[in-house]
Formats: sequence, structure tokens, C-alpha cells
Amino acid sequence: MAIPSTVAAGKAIVAKQLAQREALWPGADPWLWHRKANKGFATIPKTMPLILRIMDDLSNGKPLSSTYLALWCDTWDNSMVNLSKPHEMAHAAGFTGQRAVYTWRTRMLLLKELNFIDIKPGKSGDISHVLIWNPHHIIRMHQQKKTPGLTEAAFNALLERALDIGAKDIVEPFPVIAAPPPPPTPPTSATASTEAKEPST
Repeated sequence: MAIPSTVAAGKAIVAKQLAQREALWPGADPWLWHRKANKGFATIPKTMPLILRIMDDLSNGKPLSSTYLALWCDTWDNSMVNLSKPHEMAHAAGFTGQRAVYTWRTRMLLLKELNFIDIKPGKSGDISHVLIWNPHHIIRMHQQKKTPGLTEAAFNALLERALDIGAKDIVEPFPVIAAPPPPPTPPTSATASTEAKEPST
């Protein structure tokens, strides 16, 4: 698919597809899901099917795609998820039975091990808060490290699709995370004593 060079070109493509859809499926519009008309949606990259496939290839027989997709669908376009109901997340990921939460936890920890997510503890236990890293960056890192499971063919397919849709983060330099400022130096006992003796004005 060619990348529209202008907003006008993009609108022209949308209009053409809408006309084609109406010709093929007349009157179908009321039965379709519309992002702007219906609440409860998540934004996903168009490369997601390839991302999920690569993720499963990296997981050594423990598929991660359903767990990852359930996480992504629980975000508010901020790449963060607060987890208070692990049973619901396990069910959404397709795990049932007495070991559902246990299996979900193992998948979560494997996602962290592969650097697709980061996990912080909180009131819901050791898996309370999750940050989802840019999957394009993470897969590129695995490609550079030659992580077992990621084939050249799978990566090249992702690269081609990403470039086709204009996802430049697949080739742009990795972002640099600024280091946090150092904590303030506590006052020494001599400084505190001097400040205490200063007269008020």
C-alpha cells in the first residue's frame, strides 16, 4: 500500500474505499463498528499481526500474543495498564481453569524477560502496573542481538510492512532516555547548625 503524500491524497483513498464498500455491500454501514461513533477502542499499529507472530516465535513454545493483545486493549493510548483483576486478564488472554492466573503470570514474566513490557509492584501484588514498550524498537533490538526464534524472513516482512504504512520508527535511531536528575544533597550538620542560628528578619 502506497503512503499518501498529502492529507488530501489520504482523504481521496478513504472516499474511494467507502464508495467501493457501498457498491459491494450496499446498506451495510449501520451494522459496522465505527471508531468515531462507538466508545471503547484502542489504537494499534497495522503491523500488529506480524508483531504477535514474532512474539510467539521468540517465546519458545509458550505463546505470548493473546496475553500481549489483552494488555494492549486495556490501555488508554498511554502504553500503561493498571492491573487489579488478574482473573479477568487471564480470561481475556484465553486461559481458563484453576491454573489460569498462574499461566497468565508466566506469560507476563516472559513478556518482561523479552523486554516487550516492564512491570512494577503495587497494591495488587508484584504485577500491578505495566508499561508497554514500542514493539518495533524491541523487535529491532532482538534482531540486532540475533535472539533465537526471530528469523530473517519474519523481521524483513515486518520491516517491509512498516515502511509501506509509513512507520518510520522501524528504521529511525533508537530514542535516548534522559537520566533522572540526581537527588538533592542533604545539608551537613554544620550547615544545619548555621542556618538554625541565623536571626530572622
